[in-house]
Amino acid sequence: MNLLVAYLVIGIGSALGGLARYGTGALAVALWGAVFPWGTILINILGSFVIGFFATFTGPGGRYVVSFDARAFVMVGICGGFTTFSAFSLQTLDLMRENHWGQATVNVVLSVVACLFAVWLGHLLATALNPAPE
Repeated sequence: MNLLVAYLVIGIGSALGGLARYGTGALAVALWGAVFPWGTILINILGSFVIGFFATFTGPGGRYVVSFDARAFVMVGICGGFTTFSAFSLQTLDLMRENHWGQATVNVVLSVVACLFAVWLGHLLATALNPAPE
C-alpha cells in the first residue's frame, strides 16, 4: 500500500474509532453519571479486548489472516481512535489534583488490570477459534 493510501485508511479507521469512543462515553455518562470516569475504563477494556482478539485471529497462524492494510485499519486506526489512555491519564491527574486519591487509585488499577485481562481474553478467544497448528 502506498503511503498516502495508508494514511487515508488509518485516518478513516481513527475517525470511526473516535466516533465510537464518543458514543460509548456519552452512553456511559447517561447510565452511570460523570463523577467517575467509567466510560473511559469501559472504552479501554473494550479496545484492549478488540486489539487482543484481532491481532491473534488475523495474524500469522490465525483463522483469517488479513493484509497488513486491514490490520492497520483496525489496530492502528479504529483501536487507536477508540482507546483513551491519554484521557485516562488526564482524568487520573485531575482526580489526584482534587485530592481524590482513592478514586485515582481505583481508576489506575481498574484501567490497567482490566485492560490487561481483556487483551488476554481477546487473545484466548481468538486462539480457541484459530485452527490447530499442523
